[in-house]
Amino acid sequence: MADTYAAPELLADTAWLAEHMGDPGMVIVEMGTKAEDFEAGHIPGAVRCPSAQIKGTGEANPRLVAPRAEAKALFEALGIGDETLVVVYDRFRNRDAARAWWVLGYYGHANVKVLNGGWKKWTAEGRPAETGPGAPSAGATFTPIVHPAAASTVEKLTVAIGRPGTVIWDVRTREEFAGENDRGNARKGHVPGAAHLEWVELVNDDDTFKDAGELRALAAGLGITPETAVHVY
Repeated sequence: MADTYAAPELLADTAWLAEHMGDPGMVIVEMGTKAEDFEAGHIPGAVRCPSAQIKGTGEANPRLVAPRAEAKALFEALGIGDETLVVVYDRFRNRDAARAWWVLGYYGHANVKVLNGGWKKWTAEGRPAETGPGAPSAGATFTPIVHPAAASTVEKLTVAIGRPGTVIWDVRTREEFAGENDRGNARKGHVPGAAHLEWVELVNDDDTFKDAGELRALAAGLGITPETAVHVY
């Protein structure tokens, strides 16, 4: 994997996880799966995060990242503490696992890996599964420390429109970008000047991420270079 990805330390491949299941200090988290599907079969030792996106539950910010107190309670309930190595996976092409990686990083926890290929690749390889609800470890202490630079805001995005060296990247569907589907949002369309490439174009059919060369080419098509400031929504 080191020859395939620019930052392989952010990913765990299935063979590595199979060798390291049960390591002390590691928590495997499956993101967003319904309880009945998780209990029917999951990676041995995994715990289920019921929130696919780890968004806030209050009326003030139902679409934003969970506030500190909510995030702390959620991660501790999953057995994640400040020193925990977290391996996250999902059943939706890495979307929700990547979101968990980002939220943990936003709160200062960098020791996180996304399982490359997720549940699809794990089962396709005939690797073991277990049934039941899972049993998170008790007693974890998670200390959320906000890293505001990791997140964009309406204010930041407004200033970024038209700014040289900046790309605003819309990763939603073409229909949402074109204003043909509002998905219940108050307004249709996209941010002025935004480039479009749906997030599913970043993964292969087996749910692994495309390699570094392919990702660089896709990014270049949007005008993104290593020096570009990027706002993603």
